[in-house]
Parts: sequence; structure tokens; C-alpha cells
Amino acid sequence: MSTTRGGPEVRKGLAGVVADTTAISKVAPETNSLLYRGYPVQELAGACEFEDVAWLLWRGELPTAEEAAAFRERLRAHRSPDPRLLRVLGELPGEAHPMDVVRTAVSVLGALDPDAADSSPAAELAKAERLFAVLPAVVALAQRRRHGLGPLPPREDLGYAADFLWQAFGTEPDPRLVRAFEVSLVLYAEHSFNASTFTARVVTSTLADLHAAVTAAVGALKGPLHGGANEAVWDVFAQIGPGEGSAERARRWLADTLAAHRRVMGFGHRVYRAGDSRVPTMRAALGELAEHLGRRDVLDLYDALEAAVREAKGIEPNLDFPAGPAYHLVGFDTPLFTPVFVASRVVGWTAHVVEQRASNSLIRPLSAYDGPAERHLPPR
Repeated sequence: MSTTRGGPEVRKGLAGVVADTTAISKVAPETNSLLYRGYPVQELAGACEFEDVAWLLWRGELPTAEEAAAFRERLRAHRSPDPRLLRVLGELPGEAHPMDVVRTAVSVLGALDPDAADSSPAAELAKAERLFAVLPAVVALAQRRRHGLGPLPPREDLGYAADFLWQAFGTEPDPRLVRAFEVSLVLYAEHSFNASTFTARVVTSTLADLHAAVTAAVGALKGPLHGGANEAVWDVFAQIGPGEGSAERARRWLADTLAAHRRVMGFGHRVYRAGDSRVPTMRAALGELAEHLGRRDVLDLYDALEAAVREAKGIEPNLDFPAGPAYHLVGFDTPLFTPVFVASRVVGWTAHVVEQRASNSLIRPLSAYDGPAERHLPPR
């Protein structure tokens, strides 16, 4: 162990520490591209449906036509939530945060899963598929219960992204909305050893079950420095207010925020140094969505705030910056943005659970103690 000033070197937040190997994804520094199993994510987002990307992350290759068809049939068979799960969720208070609803749902699903104790690779992938299939119903219910509405049954004639929106809103999905939404799901699906994925791997390393690992990962994603950032981005947009004069309001808001030493959410990234490679793809999807819906005001505010932050701080936006306003335009309430992220990132989490279990070592780092020296109670 290297030392600093005579003691162990401490890397707060494990910054720069390489904890293990992974074949699932990487950021290629020479192209600044996020790669899923070697494929640039922007290529996948432009050409693939989300189900095919899930298959790729779990199994290492894109599916054949026959594999894709069989996979979609299995997913359709598991889209409807167990009535016992619905009864449990119905007991939660109406004001419960949607992330608490999702976290509770994953835990209950683990308790109900007949193969919960089977950690073979085939069983783990089957559990991952079932969880992936049903999470849109859970997130959609979390959206609907905020408006006093009950669950809607899934539709077998719709793909994953379109059915997700159907279950959430009960209207015929607009293909433009579906496409922008699907792009976001692909872009959010995986990102190496981020905080929630590493949490899932730590829990898996204890030989806990897949649902335990995902439940812990949901908890990690809830924080505003991780998944909750996309919610915070739209909160900023709402504070500034899209519309005429948004550029000047954005500059004033930023000046006040920096003067108060508050964090500007949606900007900067620990991994990317030349800007988040996912942003151009999501910005394009946001642009098409906003133009389609007649919301050029949202794009104007996006561009104004991006330019102001770049000028003042020299930092670039991350994926949360375009995803937040996109989810607002799709129709989700702001507290639902991170649960939607869960429904995407569960693919990456479960891929890492399988990978961790295949070559496991208990993750147990050391700490540098800086408390009082040894001391003793006085004699009585």
C-alpha cells in the first residue's frame, strides 16, 4: 500500500482506484465513447431497441432474430405484476417518494421469486429478465398513484418502451415520444463501476441474492449526486422558467448559485474529461421531442444554461442535463425521473451481479483510523 506522510494513502470516494475487471462496459479514452460490450452506445441508441441492448449487456452479443423474438415473448409473459405485490404497494402512503415505492417493490419481488436462492448463471439471468419485464409496471403505478389512478394492464402489441408509456399514461404512445424515451433508456442502461453498480457488486460479493443487490442499488441511485440529479436538473429549469428572457434569467440564476457555493446539477462527470459522450445523442433526442411538441422554450433554456455554465466554469453537461427535460416533456412527474432511470439501469446492475458472482471475491476495503488513541475506563 502506498503511503502519504507516513500513513496509508486515502482516496476519498475511491477516486482513481481500480477495484476489479469488467467486460460489460468502458469509456474509451481515445474516442471518449462509452462502449457496451465494445459497441459505442450512441450507435446502439440510434439503431437498436432497448430489449436488444439488454440482451447484449447480459449475454455479450446482440441477439439473432430468433433469440430476439423468443426474448420478447418471455418479457411479455412477465410484464403484469403479481397481485400480492400490488397489495403491498397499495399499503404504502400516498405521499411516499416513488423511489421508495420502487425499492420496496424490488424487495417484495425478491421475496416472491421462486428461484430467489438459486444463484446459477441461468437462474440469475432468468430473474434479471423477470425484474426487467415488470419494472415498467411498478414505475408506471408509482406515477399513476400520485394522481389517484390505479394500474393499467400491459399491452402485448407494444414494445418495451411504448408499453412503459402506455402503462404510465393510458394514452396511445406517440412514436416521437417513444423514440426519445427509448434513446434515454439505452443511454442510461450501464456505466461501469458507478456508485449504484458498485453497491450491487459489493452486496453480491457477500453471496446475497440478486434482488438484495438490486434493492441496495436502488437506494444508492436515489441520492441527488447520482440518479437523483436528473430530477434536480428539471427543478432548476422550473426555477429559472422557460420562455422569453430565459438566457438572462439563466445567467442570473447561475451567478447566484455560484456565489452561494451551491452545486450546479447536471454538469461535470468523474469519468469524462472531454464531456459526457452520451450527451449529444440525448440532446438530439430532446431537440426532436421539443420541436415535435412545440416546446422550443425548453431548448432555448437548455442552450442558455449550458452556455452560461461553460463560460463561467468550463465544464460540460452530463446525461442528466438533457434527460431531465426530456422526461418532463414525455409526461413524467419530476419525482419519477429517477425511477425511470432504475428501469433502465437494472439491466447494467444485473449484468454486473452475474459477472461478480462468476469470479467472486468479498469486497472489503480497509480504512485509515483517525480517532482517539487507545484509552481505558478509569478504575472503579
